[in-house]
Amino acid sequence: MAISQCPGQDKRFWKPADIFESPCPCCGEPLEFWKDDLRRRCRACGRTAPNPRFDLGCAKWCKFAARCLGQPAGDAGEALADALIREMRAVFGDDQRRIRHALAVLDYAEQILAGEGGDPLVVRAAAVLHDIGIQAAQRKHGSNAGKFQELEGPPIARPILERLGVDAERTEHVLRIIGSHHSARDIDTPEFRILWDADRLANIPDECGGLAPEEARTLVERLYRTATGRAIGQAAVARFLGTPRPSA
Repeated sequence: MAISQCPGQDKRFWKPADIFESPCPCCGEPLEFWKDDLRRRCRACGRTAPNPRFDLGCAKWCKFAARCLGQPAGDAGEALADALIREMRAVFGDDQRRIRHALAVLDYAEQILAGEGGDPLVVRAAAVLHDIGIQAAQRKHGSNAGKFQELEGPPIARPILERLGVDAERTEHVLRIIGSHHSARDIDTPEFRILWDADRLANIPDECGGLAPEEARTLVERLYRTATGRAIGQAAVARFLGTPRPSA
């Protein structure tokens, strides 16, 4: 039986104060929270910050609370994501641009995952490591073109995943995503589609910066592979280009 949305979660009843900013407790970077966010990952330092205003309210007694709010903070996928971020930072060193991009893709991937479903471990690992071969591509081939990233990324990602204890089936799934994240050559799983859209969302300023608003909206509808990704993309395009969103 379908469960109707409770008023507290129905955004039609929200007020402006229900979306707010709070500084990251680790680095001070402003984080945007929605009132029903349990946590938000900081794009600057990669740490996970709890929502300082989160109120369990009816979730303290409602039997559907887990379905409504999702996984609690501190689940295994979250811990693995933190370990993967440390590994990613070690590979990229002082390349802050690549680090910030990976964290942005992770943030978008987690938002899309919440709407689409999928394997959280595969999604988070692919998001953090999708560009892990970019520096090796530049060194070996004199180019960081997508085909070289796809070639060099999996051999770097494999020992990281194995060292962190990711099982063989999921490791292979993540490596296939990394090896096709520009070309979509031989994979079309739900987790791949989430990563594909998250990567494009993080690149909206580059992909849409020179386009007219209608062209940017058409690009999102044509290239994005999930409904949640398209919705986030249309909202992001509207913010970036300063145009109203099209009516539903």
